[in-house]
Amino acid sequence: MVDSKVLERIYGEKASQAEGRYESLEKNFREKFGESVPEFFSAPGRTEIIGNHTDHNGGRILAASIEMDTIAAAARTDSPVVTIISEGYRDPIVVDTSELDKVPLCKGSVSLVAGILAGALKFGYQIGGFNAYVSTQVISSAGVSSSASFEMLVCAIINHFFNEGKIDYAHYARMGQYAENVYWKKASGLMDQMACAVGGTILLDFGGGDVKVEKVDFDFGSIGYNEVIINTGKGHADLSAEYSSIPNEMREVAHEFGAENLCDVKEEDVLAKIPELREKLGSDRAVMRALHYFEECRRVDLAAAALKEGRKEEMLRLIDDSGRSSFEMLENCYVDSNPKEQSIPMALALSRIYMSRIGAGVCRVHGGGFAGVIMCVLPKDKTEGFVDFMAPYFGRENIYITGIRAAGAVTVE
Repeated sequence: MVDSKVLERIYGEKASQAEGRYESLEKNFREKFGESVPEFFSAPGRTEIIGNHTDHNGGRILAASIEMDTIAAAARTDSPVVTIISEGYRDPIVVDTSELDKVPLCKGSVSLVAGILAGALKFGYQIGGFNAYVSTQVISSAGVSSSASFEMLVCAIINHFFNEGKIDYAHYARMGQYAENVYWKKASGLMDQMACAVGGTILLDFGGGDVKVEKVDFDFGSIGYNEVIINTGKGHADLSAEYSSIPNEMREVAHEFGAENLCDVKEEDVLAKIPELREKLGSDRAVMRALHYFEECRRVDLAAAALKEGRKEEMLRLIDDSGRSSFEMLENCYVDSNPKEQSIPMALALSRIYMSRIGAGVCRVHGGGFAGVIMCVLPKDKTEGFVDFMAPYFGRENIYITGIRAAGAVTVE
């Protein structure tokens, strides 16, 4: 069983709750795989603080790992076969590491695991067989990166069992990205994976090719606040066209200046040509999304500077500005083809009613948007009241009080 002091380092004041999860995890592992002694692994979900939809155009993001995590009990085997049993899923994931080329593409988790293993080989690392039992708290299809959390968990297992801890977090993220790009045929970036892998709050810069990562000293608890995630009940699994429209429209603007991405364009040049862009592109939305990109990257820089100078409370204003820009300029809070369905705007409106009454707190769309979850930041002494206020509308079971955790994807030892 996991040492309680180890759990305290990862989970802080919630270590006692985590202990019960790991006891159950070990019990279920032994029931499924016999009496071999497992080792334990954890990878968090992620929160995007500021930087909504900037990564795909070479922008900057302030993101962090959260207390919701995916955990595994796992044991190395002499067989080349990886077998993963995931709570809540009927069928196990079974992948033969000696026959990765035979795994079908775009077939859910089995393709994803095969892709991670293939990615490890591509980047020069070792792989092998293992058994694992997995349990997660990370909300699925709701903007807190349940898939990236699972990917980084598998990377941590591969690193520990077969590579003596030599795989760095940048390659964790690239293995996950490779799996999604090649085995899922999904054009994902690196933001989700990096935030889940590294841990804590990080500043990500996607300009100039390679992603640059900088650790930042910040968590909401340090300023007396909690982060609250509200699942509005509307998933985002079928919104690929809406997500794709954002980078594509931003790039339409970039192309007018001879650039592939907006990171190679100056905001002042766009402002100077707005009348021409509106006429040529026939899309006010594309221009506004480009302006959101520039202003959002500026907010990330302002937030990073404020944190370095100890002005942590300034984060709240910048989060609020970011959320309003996502709603008004990026336009990713509901789907144009179904304007009567507005679960995100409804959740934001109700949140702001409560926040205006107490004179504190901010909220914003979280992650990709269009559906899924919102992020709220409340004073600790007002959080339970906020949950009570929102519960009748979205269900208490869909409201999660969380925070930023320092540990990323780790072996729990």
